Amino acid sequence: MSDMAEIAVIGGTGMYEPGMLEGGREINVPTPYGETSDAIILGTFCGHEVAFMPRHGRRHSIPPHLINYRANIWAFQSLGVKRIISPSAVGSLKEEMAPRDFVIPSQFLDFTKSRKGTFSEVGRAIHISAADPFCPQLQEVAHGAAKGASLRVHRDATYVCIEGPRFSTRSESKFFRSTGADVIGMTLVPECQLAREAQMCYASISTVTDYDVWANKPVTAKEVIDTLESNVRNIRTVIAAAITGMPAERTCKCGEALSDAELTA
Repeated sequence: MSDMAEIAVIGGTGMYEPGMLEGGREINVPTPYGETSDAIILGTFCGHEVAFMPRHGRRHSIPPHLINYRANIWAFQSLGVKRIISPSAVGSLKEEMAPRDFVIPSQFLDFTKSRKGTFSEVGRAIHISAADPFCPQLQEVAHGAAKGASLRVHRDATYVCIEGPRFSTRSESKFFRSTGADVIGMTLVPECQLAREAQMCYASISTVTDYDVWANKPVTAKEVIDTLESNVRNIRTVIAAAITGMPAERTCKCGEALSDAELTA
């Protein structure tokens, strides 16, 4: 049996097992960047070869700022993955985006501080375009999957990515809200930009767990987990529908992301 996959799912907070793959088997993929967050589970779903990895590890033992994003993306690329579906937990910065709603980001604001966010190294400078950082085809698939399940879903949203693992101060939360951003989380960057450097399609399926602290109600980890656990069936439904409805061909430009990204003297 070949250790290859066409689609990857990166499980976020509250989603540590795929629960839907047939013939699931674990593999460990060595990378030039060190260990991945956990073993990768390979299996099939509705005729698609799928690779699954829990972003924080199955025991949620890796905080967001210490996730080895480069190793995770490199491992998926080595397995032949071309598309990544990335569920994650987020706080809402807008009244109309309520807990348990789904959000499909189209832009991000990067407020991370210490993460290694590129495969660029001395001797190879990669300048990818991040004007539209997510795959439009995969975004459409994800949005359609949520709509088809009759779930509340918002698209064309801006995701503020903070360093973590702490939650925002009241002043920070109000500042992020003043930018016009819609949701706030801790894991989107550099995951999405590394996927772009690897010329893979990437879409985030964000699940709102709280209203962040701008709403004058402090956020707790327990609140996040409780909301996710109450919504995990819907999360799995959306992911399953997205995989089922995946078009055979990529009509986007994600596979050509490096065509004009590397400068040579």
